[in-house]
Order: sequence, then C-alpha cells, then structure tokens
Amino acid sequence: MKYQSICAIPGVKAWGLKEGKYGLALIEAEGTAAGVFTENLVRAAPIQLMRKQIKAGKLEAVVVNSGCANAYTGKRGYADAVTMSEYAGEALGVKPSRMGVASTGVIGRYLDLPLIQRQCATLAPQLVHSPDAEVAAAKAIMTTDTVQKHALVKREGFSVGGICKGSGMIAPNMGTMLAFIYTDAKVDAKQLSGALKLATKRSFNRVVVDGDTSTNDIALCTATGEAGRVGAKEFSSALEECCRRLAEQIARDGEGATKLLQITVTGAKKEDDAEKVARTVIESPLVKSAVYGEDPNWGRVVAAAGRAGVKFNPDAVSLWISNGKKKHPLVKSGEIIADLTAAKKAMQGKDVVFVLDLATGKAEATAWGCDLTEKYVEINGKYTT
Repeated sequence: MKYQSICAIPGVKAWGLKEGKYGLALIEAEGTAAGVFTENLVRAAPIQLMRKQIKAGKLEAVVVNSGCANAYTGKRGYADAVTMSEYAGEALGVKPSRMGVASTGVIGRYLDLPLIQRQCATLAPQLVHSPDAEVAAAKAIMTTDTVQKHALVKREGFSVGGICKGSGMIAPNMGTMLAFIYTDAKVDAKQLSGALKLATKRSFNRVVVDGDTSTNDIALCTATGEAGRVGAKEFSSALEECCRRLAEQIARDGEGATKLLQITVTGAKKEDDAEKVARTVIESPLVKSAVYGEDPNWGRVVAAAGRAGVKFNPDAVSLWISNGKKKHPLVKSGEIIADLTAAKKAMQGKDVVFVLDLATGKAEATAWGCDLTEKYVEINGKYTT
C-alpha cells in the first residue's frame, strides 16, 4: 500500500532501508523547525544533541536509526550522535548543525557507526519525493511496530503531513515514539515551536500504551514555507489534527494490543483536569485488562478517575461506553443504570470508548491507549534476546 503524507508536502525527499533489526531513514527538507522531547531524566544522546541544535530553529534534513537507542551510553554515546549527524550531513551535503538526529531500539547499547556510515552513503543518492520513498522511510524506523503510521491533513492552500513510530514504552511526556512532521506553510520558528508544543500536549502526551516514558521520545516539525503564510489558528488546528491522527495510530498498534481504548472526559473545570483524569484512566492496568477481557467493569473507570488528583463529586458523574458509534449509559448523575449485556456487546469490537462527565465545568480532553494482553508480556519479556 502506498501512502501520501510527508511525500505530499512539496520539497520533502526521503528513503530508508532495513537490515535485520537495524534500519536507517533519511528525510531531506529545508525550513524553520521545532521539536519536543522526552522529559525522562535519562535522555538518549540524540535527544541531548537535538535539544541544543533545535534552538537555531532550522533543519535541512533528519537521520533516524532503529535497532539501537543510543541511550544511557554516556560521553561516548553523545559523541556517536554527533558523528551520526556528520555522516548523514556528509552524504547529503548538509552541515551537521542542520541535521536532525533520532534513534530508537535497545537502551544501553552503542551505535554501530561503520554500519550507519555505510547506510547513509547508500541512501543519500536514492532520496526522492514519492510515496515509495515515504514507505521506505516509515518501515526503516519501525521496531516492534506492526504497521506503518502516516497522517496527512489538507487545508485550503497548505498541508501538514507526518510519519511516526511507536508501539511500546509509550507514555510520552514531552511510545518509544518518534514523529517527523512537515508542512509547506510558512511559519516562523517561535510560532512553530508554540504550535507543536500545544499539539503534542493534546495528542502524543495523551497516549498511554504501558505507562513507561521512553528515553528517546522526539517529535520534529519542519516548515518549508513553499505555500506561503497561513493563519496561525488554522495552522495550529491542522498540526494538532495531524498529531492526533498519528497518536491514535500509536495507541491502536500498542504492543500486543487487540483493541483501541479511548477515554473522553467532559465537564471538567479546566482542560488540564480533564487531561489528568483521562490519562489516569487510560493507563490503569485494571481498566486495560478489563477491556481485553471484554468485561464491562465500569467501576474500574470511576475508581481510576478518583485517584487522578482532580476534585469532583463521585455522586454527580455520568459514564457511557460505546464501540465508537452507539453510546450506552452506565451511570447517570451517580446512579447506576448499566445494561451489562449491551455494555459487554459494545466491547466486542476493535474500539472501546468511554465518556466520563465529571459535572464540574465545561472543559474536556481525550486520551488514547489499548488493552493489556499476554502478548505484551511476551514481547517485552524477551525484548533484547
């Protein structure tokens, strides 16, 4: 299947390759740039490097390797990240300071720099602007992902597109998750940074697969400017939608997952309150296990909401469940009205959606996750072996 997301943005060229578990992708596009990064104290070497380089607000290309996270690798790891940017820059004719760098894979292992140097030299002449190129790049950065992840949002006069990877170790606080987003809108670096931070807050930071925040989480956005200036609100809306589509795909492809889990919290005093409750529910192992077992144990949803650190009256809340289409009431203003047969039926598809009304205000937020299965333990019990 061919995709069009980043390859739909004029000026973006890419390619990638995979050799066993080791992959490399190169994406070339020049413009203003911004990034968001993991808040994990143990930050991978490429994160440390990019937190410095992104301050210039410009990128001309990105190099991404999979199979080795280059995390918890000390001074050598940082030097290796710099060398990786130099190899890619040399192959593309780009200054290393204008290279974006990202890594994903096993923590506590050093990069195979000779392999990366060879891969950069092999890929650079192949970069093209095409759907095939996008697919090659998306495949190259996958680790435990089972599907590629692409998103494209078109607006009048401009577009925003992105690819990402992420399946496990997903609870971004900026899944391992990497995202590379491009737009042809003309956006200055300060505006782009603000828009990306808000979009991340409302998308990637509301995805929880397993509750682990990776050492390598990164999202980079480059604006080529070929479409000219656009309205700030319109651009922010398009960027947020693109990030949200990618975030949902990460949740749906959670390691071992069989179902997408979505929780929308309404009736909160503030958006931050709604977000706290939504994230707490979505990351609950008990809720996730119940979803896997198709057990309409709605009490776990309410219980998880109660430990989120947000004040509300438990006797005033309302709760619904659905398969993404028809909603079935479980609780209304604190009164149990659940039809357990209908509720169980609503959990039998690939999407399980809870809507929780806190009845304290008008703010709302949505978070995404997945069920917790035996397969998740199998994948991560043998991750390095």
